[in-house]
Amino acid sequence: MKKKLILPLVIVVLAIVVLANGLYVTKENEYSVVKQFGKIVNTNDTAGLRFKVPFVQEVSYVPKAKQIYDLPQSEVITSDKKTMIVDAYVIWHVTDALSYTQTLNASTATAQARIGVIVYNAIKTTISSMTQDELIASRDSATTIQVTDTALDDVEINDIETGDEETVDKKDTIVISDRLIQCIGDQCDQYGIEITDVKIKVLDLPDQNKEAVYTRMITERNKIAATYTAQGESEAKIIRNTTDADVQVMISEAQAKADAIIAEGEAEYMRILSNAYNDPAKADFYLFSLQLDALRESVTNGNTTIFLDQDSPIASIFDGIGQ
Repeated sequence: MKKKLILPLVIVVLAIVVLANGLYVTKENEYSVVKQFGKIVNTNDTAGLRFKVPFVQEVSYVPKAKQIYDLPQSEVITSDKKTMIVDAYVIWHVTDALSYTQTLNASTATAQARIGVIVYNAIKTTISSMTQDELIASRDSATTIQVTDTALDDVEINDIETGDEETVDKKDTIVISDRLIQCIGDQCDQYGIEITDVKIKVLDLPDQNKEAVYTRMITERNKIAATYTAQGESEAKIIRNTTDADVQVMISEAQAKADAIIAEGEAEYMRILSNAYNDPAKADFYLFSLQLDALRESVTNGNTTIFLDQDSPIASIFDGIGQ
């Protein structure tokens, strides 16, 4: 009886094992690759439950999701033979699980190594078409370049976007990341992967060159500052000269008005005197007062002796007193 129960139980267990080994699940965010004796016999890119030959075929999985690969910093040479440090990252994903597995053995590390070579060559080609000054000028703004229609077919870059309206009218503006994608082209298709974007994080000078460039930049800024200072001093001098001239004109006009007022006052004074001494008696008294004033002025500082001509008007005063 026990022997009769053992056989069905073994058959059930074997069936379960075979069934468990023959079924596999493909998720929404991955590819499944079925291999038989190391050879790929099937790939699936849709989610679902599937069957494979138990113990003969094996399944591996390849991610569909986009991945980020941070490239190591590297040196590139500009068109004017200057060295720049570039640090970039790449967004990529697998598009063909079969090619990806056949060429790269579905290895992320191997894929990133191939991507690094391809992207570095594209960066080197792009940066080598630009001068160091253009690269430095584009660091703090949206990194864009201007290309002609014919340049879109090759890897040469014509100019950095300067904002010149005339230049913009003649050329198309393109972002450097787009140009990098153009340079990469379909080089990754053979590996079953696609690079969707390349972003430059750092675009800087080597440490040994920074000091010289900063010194040059400081010198240029000092020249600009000196120019502004000279212009300011020139305008200030013009303003001071104009103001001084206006002040002199105002002083001259005020002095002329003052002289006119003084003259009018003296004329009025003489008119009043004339009215006050318009008869002989008053005139004689006024003349007598002037003579006394003259005498007082002549006997100052303790001097009490005076010598007068007998015809002097002052002598007549004493003659009148003696009479």
